[in-house]
Amino acid sequence: MELSSLTVGFIGYGNMAQAIAQGLVDAGVIRGNQIVACAGHFDKLQSATQSLGANPLHSAAEVAAAADVVIIAVKPYLVEKLCKPIAAELADDSTVVVSIAAGFTLERFQEFLPQQAHVVCTIPNTPIAIGQGVLVTESSDTLTDNQRELFHSLFANIALIETVDSSQLSIGGTIAGCGPAYAAMFIEALADAGVKHGLSRGSAYRLAAKMVQGTGALNIATGTIPAAMKDAVCSPGGTTIKGVAALERHAFRGAIIDAIDAVEGK
Repeated sequence: MELSSLTVGFIGYGNMAQAIAQGLVDAGVIRGNQIVACAGHFDKLQSATQSLGANPLHSAAEVAAAADVVIIAVKPYLVEKLCKPIAAELADDSTVVVSIAAGFTLERFQEFLPQQAHVVCTIPNTPIAIGQGVLVTESSDTLTDNQRELFHSLFANIALIETVDSSQLSIGGTIAGCGPAYAAMFIEALADAGVKHGLSRGSAYRLAAKMVQGTGALNIATGTIPAAMKDAVCSPGGTTIKGVAALERHAFRGAIIDAIDAVEGK
């Protein structure tokens, strides 16, 4: 199916769903009027869809009937409640079901959706809104080859699609999905330090944010391991290694690992 004739539906239209919709439209992958969505509060949904020209619908059943790609974008505890009553519609041979519900794997969907349903489970992050996202994707899916090609055509322009084993979907999603909060805290801390030493707040934020963006881009482009990237900046007896030593004294890396452990319940 051509992307120009595709209808993308969202069951749930919260922050992450809106980020995906924004990313797809801004990247020119689809038009706003190719999007349909439902949510718990129709008045808020109307307001949220207006800017993109997306179409608000009243129910999950309406979304499933209208959409070629149905994105399940509700809280995990609502997934089965909303999807089970429309299981037949979601299992239509021409429908692709994309879950962005944290903790939901294909195995869980197979407990209440028919065997013939075409499902792929993913976890995105918020930079997908500007075409700089990550979409961690479960390696097990029930898509056909053509549907898998369609899935990649839809999302590859707005996200790095990283496929992992089912057992690693949670940790992959934690790193990519929770990481923006930790990165934002790092940017904020660097900016605070800049302000402390006389930089304007705007300059400090721009310098810190662009540095993080560029460092990530350099890592992706070159494949250089982070340790080597760090070493390349740390000349003997220089200023950077003094800062690195200070971070190590305060268990910088250990604190990040602890944050991931806290999310993963370990």
